[in-house]
Amino acid sequence: MSSPPLRAAPPLRAVLGTLASYQPADGLYDSAARPSPLSANESPHDPLPGIVEAVAAAGATVNRYPDPGCGPLIRALARAHGITEDRIAVGAGSLALLQTLFQSVADPGAGVDAVYAWPSFEVYPTLAALAGVASVHVPLTDDTHDLRAMAARITPRTRLVIVCNPNNPTGTVVGSEDLRAFVASVPPTCLVAVDEAYHEYVREPAASSALPWCATYPNLVVLRTFSKAYGLAGLRTGYLVGDARVVERLRRACLPYAVTSVAQRAAVAALGLEDQLLRRVDDTVAERTRVRDALTRGGWDVPDSQANFLWLRLGPYAAEFGAWCAERGIAVRAFPDVGVRVSLGSTEDDDRFLAAADAWRSARRPAAAAGPGQTHQVREAAQT
Repeated sequence: MSSPPLRAAPPLRAVLGTLASYQPADGLYDSAARPSPLSANESPHDPLPGIVEAVAAAGATVNRYPDPGCGPLIRALARAHGITEDRIAVGAGSLALLQTLFQSVADPGAGVDAVYAWPSFEVYPTLAALAGVASVHVPLTDDTHDLRAMAARITPRTRLVIVCNPNNPTGTVVGSEDLRAFVASVPPTCLVAVDEAYHEYVREPAASSALPWCATYPNLVVLRTFSKAYGLAGLRTGYLVGDARVVERLRRACLPYAVTSVAQRAAVAALGLEDQLLRRVDDTVAERTRVRDALTRGGWDVPDSQANFLWLRLGPYAAEFGAWCAERGIAVRAFPDVGVRVSLGSTEDDDRFLAAADAWRSARRPAAAAGPGQTHQVREAAQT
């Protein structure tokens, strides 16, 4: 019996053919022996007992829809930040809220731009393309946002500007004075989103949250997440703070029931356990210093990170080093021809990474860890 002829697939948006799917680190989810997971910027700590209990209690009601307004969670967040509830929107991770922002500024046929630094959070271009928004990439300077250059790229077409602070994947921050001056310079017709997914890890005295400025600048919103410092990456919960008039309209664009009842209960419990969770953040910050010091002593060029990861300037060696780590059961995030991002994990996992990094530098490409002033050596080595 012959097979029926293949029918043509239904047409979908042309832009879908140009997008790259998000790819987790090699072997992270399909390996029989789970590798050292240093690729996704997760917390290495197990959930606290109070959070586990909240998850278990919420599990008894999963036959019911969650609260679409996330009322208890928004009330808890309002108390935590000392603001009114109408200034907060909650979503399935800050990523979902970023998607809402792109969709909310896009007008079909209007020719809308979004300005953000590059490299930065790798999903920004995808969200922009899906919303029909043109991306304007502004290169980093010394791995940090160049706010002057970003301001110069803002035009009447610009409807959204994103500042990832600390920046993912480089971990660098911009100072409070410079950031506030930048926010003040942006036309009120353009929305400024400060992505503070890693704010809890910042120890730089010159940097602070932009969240208090939302009361002054109606076109400013600040995004936070429970995935990193609060250790709830598997439950996908984030929130946004802004002017009540802006938040009210953004809430209309958020999908109902997107934040599960389990996630809402866990996030409320995490806020109640904040002191314990932030002590864990202090441990990660200490580990950040230890690992960076070890790398720099070994000759690696590593920017001062204010996040829960480190950035290795590897240029043409990035993909090779990522594969080297994967072969040794260590999952890192490689950005081909740019660099490698390494999350801070347990002491054991971090030591495994340091050993792999030292072995690679010694055996393969000693010039690849050179500083910016030695870029020519890296290029010459790549040709051999």
